[in-house]
Parts: sequence; C-alpha cells; structure tokens
Amino acid sequence: MRIPDALKKPSGWRLFRGDDRPLLMIIGLMVGICSGLAALVLNRSLEAMFEWLHHYRHYWWAFALPGAGAALSSLFLNRVVKEGAGHGVPEVIYAVSRHGGLLRFRSAYSRLVASCLTIGSGGSAGPEAPVVMSGASIGSNIAKYFSLNDRQRVTAVGCGAAGAISAIFNAPIAGLVFTVEVILGEWKAVNIIPIAIASVAGTEVSRLLNGNQIAFSHRQFNIHITDNLAAIGLAVVTAAASILLTRGLRRMHHFAGGIKAPLWTRAAIGGCAVGLIGMALPVAMGEGYHAIREMIHGAFPGGIFLVAVAALAKILATSLTLGWGGSGGIFAPCLVVGSLAGLTYHRFLTLAWPSMGWVNEGCFALLGMAGLVSGILQAPLTGIFLIVEITGGYEVILPLIIVSTISATLCHYVEPASFYLRDLVEQGQLLRPGTDARVLSDLSVRELIETDTLTVRRDMRLRDFIDVIKRSRRNHFPVEDPETGRFAGMIHLDDIRAHLFDPLMYDAVLIEQIMDPRPEVVHPNEDLAEILARMDARRLFSMPVVADGHFLGMVSKATLLDQYRKELRVQTADA
Repeated sequence: MRIPDALKKPSGWRLFRGDDRPLLMIIGLMVGICSGLAALVLNRSLEAMFEWLHHYRHYWWAFALPGAGAALSSLFLNRVVKEGAGHGVPEVIYAVSRHGGLLRFRSAYSRLVASCLTIGSGGSAGPEAPVVMSGASIGSNIAKYFSLNDRQRVTAVGCGAAGAISAIFNAPIAGLVFTVEVILGEWKAVNIIPIAIASVAGTEVSRLLNGNQIAFSHRQFNIHITDNLAAIGLAVVTAAASILLTRGLRRMHHFAGGIKAPLWTRAAIGGCAVGLIGMALPVAMGEGYHAIREMIHGAFPGGIFLVAVAALAKILATSLTLGWGGSGGIFAPCLVVGSLAGLTYHRFLTLAWPSMGWVNEGCFALLGMAGLVSGILQAPLTGIFLIVEITGGYEVILPLIIVSTISATLCHYVEPASFYLRDLVEQGQLLRPGTDARVLSDLSVRELIETDTLTVRRDMRLRDFIDVIKRSRRNHFPVEDPETGRFAGMIHLDDIRAHLFDPLMYDAVLIEQIMDPRPEVVHPNEDLAEILARMDARRLFSMPVVADGHFLGMVSKATLLDQYRKELRVQTADA
C-alpha cells in the first residue's frame, strides 16, 4: 500500500504537533515488527547453515570452515557493502551520540549476512549485536522516511534495537532495559513507552513464527543463605573473566591490525585458529547455546580442570574470531563463558566444602551468565533481566542481583568504560542525547566568529587608541604586529581604565606596554564544549579566535549560548 506524500512530511502529522507520543508509539510498533522479522531471519539462517555444514565437520580439514566463513564475511563487509568490520552496537551508539541516529539502509542487512557466515561456519560470536545493528538501521530509515527530527529518530533507533533483542531472546523486558541502559543511556518516559511497544511487538513476532519458548529452561533451584553468600565470590570470578575477555578482544584486535595482510586473510587466520581449538574443545565454537543447556541442567561432562580450560578456550576463540575480523556479537560468548565460570566456581566449592549442601551447579552456571553480561557491558539491569527472562529463573533473583551489581562495579573500577563504550570514550565520541556536549557538537567555532572588532597596532600611542575606542562598540581590542600582522595580544578597557583618565599618559604609553601578551585564545577547530568550560573556569565572556598566528575574530559566550538555544530547538522540534 502506498503511503500518501502528506504523511511523509512533518506537515502531514497534524494530529501529533502538540504531542508526538502517539506518533512515536505507532513508529515503535512498525519498527518492532520489522526488527523482529530481521531477528527471525538471522535465527533461521543460522539453523540452516549449521544443518548444511554439519556433515562436513567430521573431516580432517573441518578446522578451515570457520576460517572460510570469517574470510567471506570480511570480503562481504569490506568489498560488497563497503562497511568495516565491527561488533555493531558501538556503531549504533556512535550514530545516536553524534549523528542523531542516522544509519545507512544497507546496515539493515549487511551485518545479518556477515554474522551468519561467521557464526554459521563455527566462529565464536553471537547473533545479538548484528540484529541490534539491523533493527537500529530499520528504525533509523523508517524515521527518515517519515521526516522525523533527531530526537524522534533516536527513539526509533532505540525501538529497532529493543525489538531485535526482544525477538532473538524472547525477552521483552531485557530488550527494553538493554536499549535504555546501553544504547540510549537515558531514562525518559518519551523514549520508554515506544521502546516498550517495540519490544512487545518484536517478541510477539518471534512467538508467532518461532513459538513461545524459554531458551534455557531449568528445574527449580532451592537457594539458601550460604548460596547467596557464595554469590559474592562468584561475582569476583565473573568480573575477572569479564576483564580477561574485554582485554583479550582488544589486544587481539591491535595485534591483528599490526599484521600487513588483507582483512579477509586476517579473518581467515583467526577463524582457522578457532577451528583448531574447536577440534579439541567443541564448546569453544559457534554460539554455544547447547553447552549452556547442558550446564544449567547439571549435565556438562568433565571435572573442574576441564571446565576451567573450556572457559579460557572460549575467551581465546572469541578474541580470535572478533579481534581478527569476524563479524558477530559478544552476548552469546558472554553467556557461555559466564556459565563455564559459574560451573568452575561451584565445583571448587563442592571440593573445598563438600558437606555444605550447595544448590545444584546449574544455578551457578545461570548466575555466572548474569555476572559476565553485567560485567562486560557494565549494565547490571540488563544482566539481571536478560537471565531471568531467558531462563525463567525468578527464584534466583536475589543472588542474580548480588552477582550482577558486584561484577559490574568491580569491572568499572578496572575498566572505566564498558566494552562497547571504551573506544568511543577514548576518542571523545560519546555524546549522549540531550546533553550540552551533544547539542554543541553540531556547532563550530567558525559559525560563531564575530568580526566587528577593531584591531590596533602594538606601536600605537594611547592617544591614538582613544580615538579607536570612540569608534568601537566593544570593550576588547586585539593587538597586531604592524610588520607581520600576527596576533600579539589583547587589551580590555577594564584593565587600562586608570590610564584613560590620565592625560599625561596619552603620549607616553604605547599599546604594547599595557596589552595582555598571553590571553586565552581559541582555535577554529576547537570543541565548543571545552571552550565554554574554559570561559566558565576563568570567568571570561569572550575570547579571541586565532589561527596560524593571525586574529580571525572573537567568540563570545552570549553568541554561543544563543546559537545553543537555536540548535536545541532544531534537535527537539516537533514533527
């Protein structure tokens, strides 16, 4: 059905001019359905690829399958759709932070194809980040189609991310919390309502077409106070595992980046290494959900040493897959590593204190998953609600809170920014919507330069300077070198008022004697948020703009704040 042109423009949404919440609710429903379908497509594609490659995994050369998948994934992203490799979620956060949620349409399918090739061939990654990227792109482009403003488009991006996570995990609350806690970073009713609708819509699409299934169902656990106390120790273990996985991924990425070889070659090398690890420890390959089910049911084979080695192998395999150029997310690896860490910790407890009557080891596997997700994302609410919904483990909510909050806190002390945000923070690219830095990021110094200031020469006498004052509307005057024209300093009337009322000084004083030779200056490419902070710290109302030693004009706090208000109105304008 063709949508009338009137509905594509802001003027077409007359019913929502006073209150755009109904509009965002409609958009949330649309985006949630589409992102739910995208998640379902990826799930079905992965199942088909696993089935197709199953017959080849028994051959001696099967270790090369993850390498081939990762190489094809890299070639597809870099040569076909012209997108760099990445986890997906940081790119979405960057788009929200710096570009008002603008994402290209091809991102709606590019990461789905790339991650299917990587994960389906045996690479250690998860499908969650790619569907977040896909859902966010769907939301962004639907918002663009209906000519929504920046704020509304960001909400639509959040709806896409929430619908995708909700659909792939059958967990609507987790999708909502993840989006608000990690993607948007702000809890506002205007965002939460449409995002909640998108989460429900995505979940319903998944349930209608895939069945209402709990991913990791389990029997009831009887939690005692000793288990709750032991959860504190598990939080320390999962925090350590989170830090190890975070640093492993980062160092693998830096190491692989230093190798002079094509991207697809590096991806192939990493994938083949994963295949070799998988020949000894199959749990290290793929998304690993089958192993999680075994651990939650207390049926995972091997002793404490084998489980601990499997956890380390999964960390290494994930670092090789994603750090060397494969495509996928870290949710699934976090769940596997977390369950292995929880299992290792439980078996240690039973060996150290066999008479204590600990809860079934499946409970600690479940708690370990929450600890890893909370730690590596530094998002404890996401860890709590995700594990509760995908396991149905409401009876373990108390130790879940203990493990998630302590793990996230410990990780924050060691890694100040989460895995998704670390690079953005280091590059100064993390600007949350609605903040001063986000609004000011769309302005530049060159837009604010005031050029009506009269300049004076450093060899000018005070008498001549008084004549300049009579013609000026300003209280500040830049001083230039008469020979080179270079900026030499500033004069402010408040600083020389005593000289102005002493006629005896008119012919005895030169400008260079009373000027400030080292004033605070601004560079044209400087960040406006930093400039405003400097003005506040030094109680300045204006500063000279200098480039290559030459004076360009003045930038004032009044003009800056005036433009700030105009830009804020643009970013928050009604549809």
